[in-house]
Amino acid sequence: MSTGGLPPLKITDVKAILTAPDGIRLVVVKVMTSEPGLYGLGCATFTQRPLAVATAIEEYLKPFLIGKNPDDIEDIYQSAFVSSYWRSGPVLNNALSGVDEALWDIKGKRANMPVYQLLGGKCRRAVPVYRHADGRDFVEVEDNVRRFMEEGYRYIRCQVAVPGYSTYGSDSSRVEQVWEPGPYVRIVPKLFEHLRVKLGEEVELLHDIHERIPPILAIQLAKELEPYRLFFLEDALAPEDIEYFRLLRQQTSTPIAMGELFVNQSEYVPLIRDRLIDFIRVHISDIGGLSMARKLAAFCEFFGVRTAWHGPGDVSPVGHAANLALDLACYNFGIQELSMFGPQTQEVFPGCPEVRDGCLWPIERPGLGVDIDEEKAAKYPFPDHPLNGGWAPIRRWDGTVIKP
Repeated sequence: MSTGGLPPLKITDVKAILTAPDGIRLVVVKVMTSEPGLYGLGCATFTQRPLAVATAIEEYLKPFLIGKNPDDIEDIYQSAFVSSYWRSGPVLNNALSGVDEALWDIKGKRANMPVYQLLGGKCRRAVPVYRHADGRDFVEVEDNVRRFMEEGYRYIRCQVAVPGYSTYGSDSSRVEQVWEPGPYVRIVPKLFEHLRVKLGEEVELLHDIHERIPPILAIQLAKELEPYRLFFLEDALAPEDIEYFRLLRQQTSTPIAMGELFVNQSEYVPLIRDRLIDFIRVHISDIGGLSMARKLAAFCEFFGVRTAWHGPGDVSPVGHAANLALDLACYNFGIQELSMFGPQTQEVFPGCPEVRDGCLWPIERPGLGVDIDEEKAAKYPFPDHPLNGGWAPIRRWDGTVIKP
């Protein structure tokens, strides 16, 4: 296509922006171009290793990208992906994601369209989301679920503290240091029995095991939860135990969501191909960004697997906007996890998607629709942390470290 004698657009600079407006370490990539004022933003947030991601962006991807045409998204993705020779790890995938999403943002701005239009246009007006309800006991969880229901939410993840033990997803029990699978597996079915009796059938309930229990106990728990008709049971198994999904599928009809820790196609392709999961919930930046996620969503559609992208607080608003673009355009959308945007986050990231009536609504702007105020971002440096952002060890009573 003729450019009217103008030189082709070029990438002139790439930088990583590190900020923690609500105390969560976020990494955002900014790709600048030779057209004055034209830039794109992408999410590269790997909150446990953000400095490693920033180094990969600044020291390796930046020199690789300078001078390239930002229109060539697929070529840049493929060439950058193999440029490290060893590939598919979370650090390099997140760095690549930041660039990839920024290029889609640029493409949308040049086309004067939201990114979801470039992906085929809307399949739905808005995107239903689920919120997280926890509590020290069943009644407190029930009260929190009711509060979300009154606010218009129809999908709610429920977690309860296990007395005397550390418990994933329950703020009230984080002071405890010891984790044991037995008490947890015994209490969870009782929680959902209580919730169904008190709340009825209309609300969709979810639960996250978070890979913490032995595979055979996960199978047992999924079977025991069948009477309570969960919308899905999340991360029942660790990525290292994916062969157990065949046994899990044979033993239970509880819908299964998986993928938060996946970084490599070889992890998720067999589960989808063999119809061993019902929802894919990868962290989009951990698999390489929007380009890879849109291909994954299309692949899932052919096998009846729905999307449920990872969307906690350690996804930046730019990453949430990328999730939203896919959610709007994918026929096989299932549900979207959402962590609310705090006032400081909204200050740093103007254009955060709107949340109302239990749904995420797009801001109809070209590109991903979210910007960043770098001066305000600089006001919120990464907080001090004894492990520099890493997960603290979780141990059983005998001192054995377990997966988080």
